[in-house]
Amino acid sequence: MATLAEDLLWEIRAFVYRYFAETTRPPSVEDTATRLTLATEEVVSAYEELHHRHAFFLRSGTHDILMASPFSGVETPFHVRANGKTYFANCAWDSLGIPAALHADAEINAACSQSGHPIQLSVKAEQLSKSDVLIHFLLPFREWYNDLVFT
Repeated sequence: MATLAEDLLWEIRAFVYRYFAETTRPPSVEDTATRLTLATEEVVSAYEELHHRHAFFLRSGTHDILMASPFSGVETPFHVRANGKTYFANCAWDSLGIPAALHADAEINAACSQSGHPIQLSVKAEQLSKSDVLIHFLLPFREWYNDLVFT
């Protein structure tokens, strides 16, 4: 693989995040290549390198973006309504990260993974509304990247 310029890698990464923010879904390789006037092969190489660096994660065996934390490229139980759009978060932590990333008020709807009870949270003016909800992480942070999809 040819070495890609750092500036290009981070331009592609920034584009991926802007695209998620605008559309609620990840861009395809073709979307990125078209928008940034790049060769498809360049974008494929960049996606692979950014995946390797944990800047975002690809679906196994593809070049489809699975997650660019806090955004999920697939439907999840963590729904975040912000700016008139519904985003999917990868986990409880990321459901709070979406309003932070967007600098927007948000309504979060999820379900407790243990009991199945609905969870509703509000973020207004960058503050989480009072809630008695607790978020439990199965693994310590230092182990998250061992299997981020599981975590």
